[in-house]
Amino acid sequence: MTEGQRRGPGRRALIAGAAVAATGAAVPLVLRESEGSPVATTRTTPRPAAPVASRATSLAPSPAARRDARPNILFVLTDDQPKDTDWALPQTLDWLAGHGTTFGRAHANTPLCAPSRASIMSGRYAHNHGVLDTRHPEHLDQRTVVQRQLQEAGYRTGLFGKYLNFWPTGDAPPHFDEWLLQEPVRYYDGHYNDNGTVRNIPGYNTTVIKDRALDFIERSRDDGRPWFAYVATRAAHEVNIAERKYAHTRVPDWKGRPSVFESGKADKPPFLRRAGHTFAEGSALRARQLRTLLSVDDAMRDFRDKLRELGQLENTLVLFTSDHGLCWGDHGWLRKSVPYRPSLEVPFLASWPAGGLHTARTDDRLVGHVDIAPTFLDAAGITPDTPHDGHSLLDPGNDRTHLLAEWWWNRQDKKPIHTWASLIGKTAQYTEYYRTRLGPDGRPHGTGQTLFREYYDLRADPYQLQNRLHAATNVDEQRLGVPALEKQLAKARLSDGN
Repeated sequence: MTEGQRRGPGRRALIAGAAVAATGAAVPLVLRESEGSPVATTRTTPRPAAPVASRATSLAPSPAARRDARPNILFVLTDDQPKDTDWALPQTLDWLAGHGTTFGRAHANTPLCAPSRASIMSGRYAHNHGVLDTRHPEHLDQRTVVQRQLQEAGYRTGLFGKYLNFWPTGDAPPHFDEWLLQEPVRYYDGHYNDNGTVRNIPGYNTTVIKDRALDFIERSRDDGRPWFAYVATRAAHEVNIAERKYAHTRVPDWKGRPSVFESGKADKPPFLRRAGHTFAEGSALRARQLRTLLSVDDAMRDFRDKLRELGQLENTLVLFTSDHGLCWGDHGWLRKSVPYRPSLEVPFLASWPAGGLHTARTDDRLVGHVDIAPTFLDAAGITPDTPHDGHSLLDPGNDRTHLLAEWWWNRQDKKPIHTWASLIGKTAQYTEYYRTRLGPDGRPHGTGQTLFREYYDLRADPYQLQNRLHAATNVDEQRLGVPALEKQLAKARLSDGN
């Protein structure tokens, strides 16, 4: 089966709803010409066929007839969840991996909460959207966010859970029709902005925001507009507190991985040579994270049941990921913020049966958070009106040879860590560390001098144990292609999204 066959109907056929009965409603579409350039147009959109109620819900009121064939979008974003957490998510995997696509090489473009979330919403690298730490959410230009374009195109939009760190609790998140925003975020009995009313709500974070998201989805029974639900959990962020029913759940033993037991770190940057977190600490953190994710899995089960009940399971694009990964003692590190695979790689699953994402398959393209906003807009048939660094994952022809990741030393880190930028390739990764630090204004200050460099052969050394630039000669660097990578990384760091 070819890639195009796996994706199912083309975008034109999907948005036009060619297989359903006509209603005469006009909506804007984006049609792809043979050269691939988008051309805006308007066509008469047929009405989707009435959904068939499941046997268990056959007595429930019938959903409103949909005059808009564009898909709903359910986006579920966890916090600090690395890969290798499948044990806690069997229902999620049954749904999205079993009936959709697993993107096996997905990355956070910045392994820090707020910059990562801003990249997700804007489709832009952090150096373009400007949110470089967790304390300056006002740096995000709200014109660039995906929820604005979806809302302006007629989508009903809702935010449930975490938005941006240090967002003023009483302020409405722009371009959402309704919201239950928690800031600061905690697991139990949180402080929320509930559609403009700031109040405490008892209960476990994942359950509270799940219930509000379910209510938002349920109201599509009487509202024919497509909807966009942004659901962002506290799980699996430290300090990890599991839901009480899972507090003592036994998790499978973990034997670690070679990067956790790395004995010699002379080839690593100075701050990492001093890191001394242990396998025992990493194993305990893993167990705590897995327990919090059990409640996320329950939420995913409930979302699936609700969509099935409403007859919306086929035409809802569901995307599940995390804002970044986390080290479990890898290279002696017990956090995010470093340019290594456990910190950068994230689970990334998508299902959309009506769009061709309906059978279990793995996509090994290099994927970043900057690809999420373009993918949502593509699914909705909307042409982006602000620059993107990413591209739609719905087009199998969209591929890249390298992906940029970047991070800035900020006020949270009292000890020197260094700012860095990394070029992740399909077989190798090249990283530079710089003499730069964010000031109180959240902007970079310093000379930008390159202090340290790393090169890892990801095929021969997937755990990044041997920095090939340690004691390398000029001949070695030429053989590895480092001069070209230096230029490519410098260009990527200056890219403006156009």
